[in-house]
Amino acid sequence: MFDAKKLLDQFLGSQVPGAGGTVRDRADQATKLAKDNPLATGAIAAVLLGSKSGRKLAGNAAVLGGLAAIAGLGYQAYKNYQAGKAPTAEPPLKPNAQLPPPPADSAFSTAPVSDDFALALVRAMIAASRADGHIDDVERRHIMDKLSVSGLSADAAAFLEAELANPVDLDAIVAAAKTEEERVEIYTASRLAIEPESRAERGYLDLLAGRLGLADALVDHIEATVSAAKVPA
Repeated sequence: MFDAKKLLDQFLGSQVPGAGGTVRDRADQATKLAKDNPLATGAIAAVLLGSKSGRKLAGNAAVLGGLAAIAGLGYQAYKNYQAGKAPTAEPPLKPNAQLPPPPADSAFSTAPVSDDFALALVRAMIAASRADGHIDDVERRHIMDKLSVSGLSADAAAFLEAELANPVDLDAIVAAAKTEEERVEIYTASRLAIEPESRAERGYLDLLAGRLGLADALVDHIEATVSAAKVPA
């Protein structure tokens, strides 16, 4: 079995600058970037998720790792929500800003996170990336062709291929979150994967928030916190 937490790190470590164009173009960029910079294994995510908005996480996300980045942002949003603050837009972070991990004693701590929940976060990101239907059968084949030479393990590649080929199982994604904090992290990961620029994407995130039972004000805090953490690639 592959390491779900490592795969999550690859999803959020870094992304291809200006990753526009076709999937094949993005894949060529991703392969080169991954060879040039070992920390840039998140280039795999740029191939898979498309990075249509040309945005990435600010600062030290590659060092923190995917779990800590998701948990840290979720914690910040949840803390502001619990404090009763108005969910106003946060000022954008600088490209070199430090994203703090959640406190070790909080329910957002990454120490006890299971592989199963890490896998659920990956599934949530893939589901969000598919919300507007931009990954069709042809693009899926192109993606898998490039991932086969990206250094991804055979087990991880097989998992991704199955996730891309099969219908999104929203019930399983929602059921994986056992606590409110985990529900916040599922939504945070999904929002990190995309910029909701289409009705389909916005509709998917709204549906997910409703299925997770997240309060509107809490969702607004997550939206503001994630938006502030993204910078132009």
